[in-house]
Amino acid sequence: MKQNKSKKGVWIALVCIILLLAVIVVLENVLKPTSMLFPVLKKGAVYSLVAVSLNLLNGFTGLFSLGQAGFMLLGAYTYAILTVPSATKESVYYLYGGSAVKFALQEVLAPPIPGGEVIGLILGVALAIILAGLVAAGFAYLIGLPVLRLKSDYLAIATLGFAEILRAVFQWDALGPVTNGANMLKNFPTFTSFNVKNAGGAVVLRLSTFVPFLVAILCITVIVLLINSSYGRAFKAIREDEIAAEAMGINLARHKMLSFCVSSFFAGVGGALLAMYSNQVQAKPFTSAMTYEILLIVVIGGIGSVSGSCIASFLYIACSEWWLRFLDSEMVLSSGFKVPLLRNGFRMVVFSVVIMIVVLFFRRGIMGDKELPDLFRQRKNRKEAAR
Repeated sequence: MKQNKSKKGVWIALVCIILLLAVIVVLENVLKPTSMLFPVLKKGAVYSLVAVSLNLLNGFTGLFSLGQAGFMLLGAYTYAILTVPSATKESVYYLYGGSAVKFALQEVLAPPIPGGEVIGLILGVALAIILAGLVAAGFAYLIGLPVLRLKSDYLAIATLGFAEILRAVFQWDALGPVTNGANMLKNFPTFTSFNVKNAGGAVVLRLSTFVPFLVAILCITVIVLLINSSYGRAFKAIREDEIAAEAMGINLARHKMLSFCVSSFFAGVGGALLAMYSNQVQAKPFTSAMTYEILLIVVIGGIGSVSGSCIASFLYIACSEWWLRFLDSEMVLSSGFKVPLLRNGFRMVVFSVVIMIVVLFFRRGIMGDKELPDLFRQRKNRKEAAR
């Protein structure tokens, strides 16, 4: 009976995902491409993936890490370095006389057949995103060997320090032929590169919002499957009580390292997606403030809730970059009355107040430690009890 219910739940989730992706494609091709809805959806999808990856570590394993921005930086740079077209490397790396990486993955993987460039683009971008995650996971493994011996605030300080050191290293002039120093990396494939065009170059099908949603959904699905596996149960046991978990035969070092590396892998993938969203990569934005943003999203959504992290990501991006944007511009009514306080910077003041209200009244976050299916299940149980 339980097996039938689980299969039914999987099919319902699959149908919902397909419908969501279909709605995204329809909206993108019906509404104006200049609508603020699409930047919010794209960045929300990227941040939801990174927030869920941080929730895996902080919420489900109980490890307080603040190095997410560093792993995102690794992913973003790995993706950009491997996909900058060979024809534009001289102009991008003009201060260093060209790049030390002489190839672009999408060009190497493009088969010599009609339409080979499209196949090369898809394969090259997919491989670059995977390599971005692997590089982040590789660094996480090396850092985790000494750092995961620490606990609580000490672990947070160590990972935060790693992220800041990494940001400084990537701007080091000696690494300029690879990272372009403190300068921007650009001209690599972005989300708009996946728009379908006709022979005249006009866009006939827009997929620039569909792509980040597809990648984010696939990655979050993998994380959910991991959480619901035996490894996920071990993570939760470590979160609740390390001594009891070890007494039950759980290898603490192994499972902590696994959680840390998996979280970093998907943070690296998120960094690659953020590079595609921003159309450029530079080490300067990957500060501790970015990690605090992701951590804030996790807290608002609910520590230990994947659904909460996803919902909070879109709400956070929509409020900070769309719904409250009018507060930054002066407003004069028809009567000539000038609305007070409305000026540049007031948006962030109101946004901070909104966040404080949410944290005060929803101390466990919007979802707490529950998922969306749990809410529907509770409602069904209430109806049955009422009958």
